[in-house]
Amino acid sequence: MELENEMISSSSNSSAGSREYKVVMLGAGGVGKSAMTMQFISHRFPDYHDPTIEDAYKTQVRIDDEPAYLDILDTAGQAEFTAMRDQYMRGGEGFIICYSITDRQSFQEAAEFKELIYRVRHTYDIPLVLVGNKIDLEEFRQVSEVSSCSFSSNTSTLCKNEGINTIIEAQLKCIPQIKKNSKRTQKEPLWLNNHVKEAVGDKKASFKKWK
Repeated sequence: MELENEMISSSSNSSAGSREYKVVMLGAGGVGKSAMTMQFISHRFPDYHDPTIEDAYKTQVRIDDEPAYLDILDTAGQAEFTAMRDQYMRGGEGFIICYSITDRQSFQEAAEFKELIYRVRHTYDIPLVLVGNKIDLEEFRQVSEVSSCSFSSNTSTLCKNEGINTIIEAQLKCIPQIKKNSKRTQKEPLWLNNHVKEAVGDKKASFKKWK
């Protein structure tokens, strides 16, 4: 997958015939959702971001050599800004749920977001990925590797390293398959590659099992 444009105005019309994907970034305030979003969209970090503001971005990508448009909704992380969450969860085609490894509460909130998505959508057949951010602050870690793998039968295997581009690319490739199989009843949640991803800005992410 490659970016064609850094950013496209939300008022721009998608090209005829181009597929459009909707990905929602969720997580507590201050965990780094906006930094990861801006890194993907414009390859830079924001100097400042108000955690009470929700932003929407559109960019052009190529998936399997076909042009497509990606809408990313960077949601507000503050608890009082919850009125629109059900709407986001109904309309999103893929979800990236973020927490900070330096904030135990943000990890607990990430798990709550996951369960809320399942309740709103009434299905497990949804592309979800959990991202543990700020791994460069290892000395301040509050979420242990064991805790982040608490829903997995394998809590110790380090599988591979990836960055935010690869995380989003994996979601975009998974969405068409999910939509194609939307009539199939899935008994277990679908995690992309059944992995947790730990990421920090432009550094890579460490993937660990998290079901």
